Amino acid sequence: MAWIETIAPEHAEGLLARLYKGAIKRAGKVYNVIRIQSLYPKVLQISTQLYNELMFGKGPLTRVQREMLATAVSRENACSY
Repeated sequence: MAWIETIAPEHAEGLLARLYKGAIKRAGKVYNVIRIQSLYPKVLQISTQLYNELMFGKGPLTRVQREMLATAVSRENACSY
């Protein structure tokens, strides 16, 4: 398994600390998909904005359909969702 340096929530400062706080508010913890981007908080911020637009933005798919697609892709990739 690969090892990637990350910044733990208790060591986060500035923008990263705010992004981690938002992650904890949304999900109850900082998942690895967020933590893996911790060395580049601006990229994490943009990534989070993209996710929110894809999952909650306007478009032809309903929220339920978007979640279904995300779940199916995660299963196909053997990734816990």
